[in-house]
Amino acid sequence: MPPSSKTHLVIIPSYNTGARVVDTARAAAKAWDPVWVVIDGSTDESGKMLVQLAAQLKNLRILSISQNSGKGNAVLFGAQRAEKLGFTHILAMDADGQHPATEIKRFMRSSIENPGALILGVPQFDDDAPMVRVHGRKLCNFWVNLETLWGGIRDSLFGLRIYPIADLRAVMEGHSFARRFDFDPEVAVRLCWRRLPTINLPCPVRYFSAQDGGVSHFRYLRDNTLLVFMHVRLLTGFLIRLPLLILLRLSLIRKRNQKQSPTNP
Repeated sequence: MPPSSKTHLVIIPSYNTGARVVDTARAAAKAWDPVWVVIDGSTDESGKMLVQLAAQLKNLRILSISQNSGKGNAVLFGAQRAEKLGFTHILAMDADGQHPATEIKRFMRSSIENPGALILGVPQFDDDAPMVRVHGRKLCNFWVNLETLWGGIRDSLFGLRIYPIADLRAVMEGHSFARRFDFDPEVAVRLCWRRLPTINLPCPVRYFSAQDGGVSHFRYLRDNTLLVFMHVRLLTGFLIRLPLLILLRLSLIRKRNQKQSPTNP
């Protein structure tokens, strides 16, 4: 039996990921209880397949959004409903099988031990990783680190994460941004601005080819444009918060130096 929790659950947002999401949901349900899949306006047969799987697995629940609204909105949709049932944290993972379900227990354990923290996965790329993704994320990571004054976000785009629900709602419900490809980096920055400590955990990642059922909804021009506007927003917020961020960094450096310095006799 997988570990069961009344505070931490797995949420898998899914849009037209075909049979791959069924394998992901089944693996997640073997690793944790409960698991929710949010069908984000899918028009393929994946919704029907998931409903059939949920009939076999007691710890799997299927939620549906009628029209595609983006990964961020799907995660928020699930988080809001989870909070009403008493859950305090969600582990978000992609539906396409890139994130191994075997890592769920380790991430959950870290969150349970550090309930106030943002738990971030750091991808460990294999030879099958597209180089455009590996190198392209370095630019996004640079800007995210600048916008937080190197506040501890080692990877801004990796989707395997654990969010405290109350903090996630606080940074998302006040505006309509961070709903699509901008979701992962923007909420990481805004949660860092809320002074959530970050815990970075290395995690293997696998990219599936189209022949293996891999699905990618990334559109180069559309989504890179979305990221540009996101960083313009975040840089504006960064400049407003800059004096406070500097004070916070100086305070952290001072505390770290005090811990490292030998005790005076």
